[in-house]
Amino acid sequence: MSDAFDLLVIGAGMAGTSAANKCAAQGWRVGIVDALPYGGTCALRGCDPKKILRRGAEIVDAARLMNDTGITEGGLRVDWPALMRRKRGFTDGVPKGMEDELTGNGATTFHGHAEFTGPNTLTIDGTTHHADRFLIATGATPRPLTFPGAAHLIDSTQFLDLDALPQRIVFIGGGFISFEFAHIAARAGAQCTIIDHGPRPLREFDPDLVELLTSRTEQAGIHVYRNTNVTAIEAAPAGFQISINTHGTTTRLDADLVVHGAGRVPALDGLHLDAAGIAGSLRGVTVAGHLQSTTNPAVYAAGDAADTAGRPLTPVAVFEGKVAASNMLKGTTTAPDYTGVPTTVFTIPELNRVGLLEEEAATSHNTAVRFTDTSNWYSTYRVAETTAAAKIIIDTDTDQILGAHLLGPGYSELINTFGIAIKLGLTTRQLKSTTATYPSLGSDLGSLL
Repeated sequence: MSDAFDLLVIGAGMAGTSAANKCAAQGWRVGIVDALPYGGTCALRGCDPKKILRRGAEIVDAARLMNDTGITEGGLRVDWPALMRRKRGFTDGVPKGMEDELTGNGATTFHGHAEFTGPNTLTIDGTTHHADRFLIATGATPRPLTFPGAAHLIDSTQFLDLDALPQRIVFIGGGFISFEFAHIAARAGAQCTIIDHGPRPLREFDPDLVELLTSRTEQAGIHVYRNTNVTAIEAAPAGFQISINTHGTTTRLDADLVVHGAGRVPALDGLHLDAAGIAGSLRGVTVAGHLQSTTNPAVYAAGDAADTAGRPLTPVAVFEGKVAASNMLKGTTTAPDYTGVPTTVFTIPELNRVGLLEEEAATSHNTAVRFTDTSNWYSTYRVAETTAAAKIIIDTDTDQILGAHLLGPGYSELINTFGIAIKLGLTTRQLKSTTATYPSLGSDLGSLL
């Protein structure tokens, strides 16, 4: 039809806006829709605002670590409302900025609820639109929890918008959200507890480094329960009472706030995928390697809403959106390259990973594992941190790095170098032949190999 879009994008987060801008800039008639403010989880309700709040926690923690080394901590504390205003100074301008970029490239922006009504039709708040192609980039949403009282939980979005920080906070789940938010809240003066149903939190990361981080987490005043299930949450005269079960023993915890940190799932409810013949699962829209739906060729998916080999990370969403756009524009079947993508848990200190875990590498490679306790190294001593370590996994046949795992202050920058090495296939000999500025964290690289 003459009024049809070349592309309609559902979701104005990083995957959706990347694709929409790329296709609109090439002259396609592009529409993009979101029921929430433009910007997506990362910019508005996740990575970026979280790290702004973390900055306050970093400063408090850094001062405490240096308290016996000539720095007087005094009355240093986090003013939560002021820190939240600082956060909003960034997030408040994001939606308009993103929408202005889209319209500047010629895209048509919509605000409202979208759902499929046919293979090539989508309604937005009751108005039907036709398109030759669609990109589903709706991101993820908190995993539904079904125990009694689950409705009392707040999610990560609500936590990042708290006007005041409660005194007693319980985080349910042992993943990114719980650990990062607990580290922030504890430095801001809250009493924090993490409840993990499994034996090891942060299961995608190196177990040895996770144990070190968990000990450091406890030292920061955050209690971590393992092998523990929440059985109920009840409203109490002052806050909430949480019933937990650990190896058959029931305990009750009191809290002023309970936060959902038990994982996220693709946000596909309400899209009516069946009406367009789009296959999906709990992992997202089912796509081929080049991000095209396996059941409706007019549909592509990217980011957390797609069932791909990529991790649910913002940089992955960005390049999946760009790859999907390129494949649609050119009619190609290029698959995204996920090699060398690092990921970080922004606790204090931060935990990082790129490449394979030790046990993964050992199944198909001859490996050498180089573990180094860096807690007494100069770069760690300088900032008075007490916990830092690295584990590098090397293919002994090729001298290439298979995996790098780092825990320490500022190591989220150093992990990027390992990501480049894995991406480009550099050998440890090549890495050790480089010279870094000194004294810097990067100058530790050669000694870790």
